[in-house]
Amino acid sequence: IALEAASVVDMEIKKPVAETIVTAHDDFDWSVDKRNVTSYTADEKAKYDTVYDNTFKQIADGEMIMATIESLTKTDAVVNIGFKSDGLISLNEFRDIPGGVKVGDVLEVMVVEKEDREGHLHLSRKQARIARAWEKIVEIHRTGDVVTGLVTSKTKGGLIVDIFGMETFLPGSQIDVKPVTDYDQFVNKTMEFKVVKINETIKNAVVSHKALIESDIEAQRVEIMGKLEKGQVLEGTIKNITDFGAFLDRWCSVYH
Repeated sequence: IALEAASVVDMEIKKPVAETIVTAHDDFDWSVDKRNVTSYTADEKAKYDTVYDNTFKQIADGEMIMATIESLTKTDAVVNIGFKSDGLISLNEFRDIPGGVKVGDVLEVMVVEKEDREGHLHLSRKQARIARAWEKIVEIHRTGDVVTGLVTSKTKGGLIVDIFGMETFLPGSQIDVKPVTDYDQFVNKTMEFKVVKINETIKNAVVSHKALIESDIEAQRVEIMGKLEKGQVLEGTIKNITDFGAFLDRWCSVYH
C-alpha cells in the first residue's frame, strides 16, 4: 500500500506543467479587450459618437423648446426634450400654474446649458417665460398699447408690477397725476399701464399708470373744448385760485 501511494505521488510530481508565456508591456496589444475583441480606433469612435448624437434632437444654449413632464419628485420635475438626457426643473418654477404641473404636461422651456459643470442638462421654465414676456413688452412699447399688470410689492421709489410674468418698475411719480405717499394701497391690485421706457441691454422696463390718466384727461379736454361755444353757460368746480384767475374742472379758465 505504501509503495502504491508513493507511486501515485511520483506520477503527480512528474505531471507536465502548462507553459506560461510572459508578454512585455511594450509588446501588449492594448486594442484587444479581455473578450479578445478589437476596440475602435479614435477616428472610428469619433465617427460613431457623431452618429449616436445625431439620433437625438440638436439643441443650443438659450434655445426655446417644448418639453414634456415625464415624472415628478418632491422637489423637481423630470423633463424630456428629446435630447440624450432628461433635465430637472425645480417645482418652484411652476407655482403660477393653477393646481401645479402634472405628468404629461407639455410646456415651453429654455435650454440654459446643454451640460453644466456636472454634465447635466440645465433647463428653465422661468427663464423661458421671462424671455417671452420681454418680447411682448418690447412690442407693446413699440405700438403704445395698454397692458394689464399686477402690483406685487413696494420698493424704494415706487412699485413692482408683474406683466406677463416679468417684473417691471412703476415709479412713484407715475402712479397718479396727484402725488401719492401711501404705496401700500396699490399692492395686490390689478391696474392698466403703458410701457414708457425699456432697456434692451439689461431687459428692464418702466411702466406708467399716470400716462393713461393724462391721456384720458387730454381726451376729455379736447371733447369739452370742442363743444364750447361763445356765450355758453357751464357749471364747474373751482380747483385753484390765483392772482390772475380761477381754474375750474371743466378744463377752462375764468379770469377776473
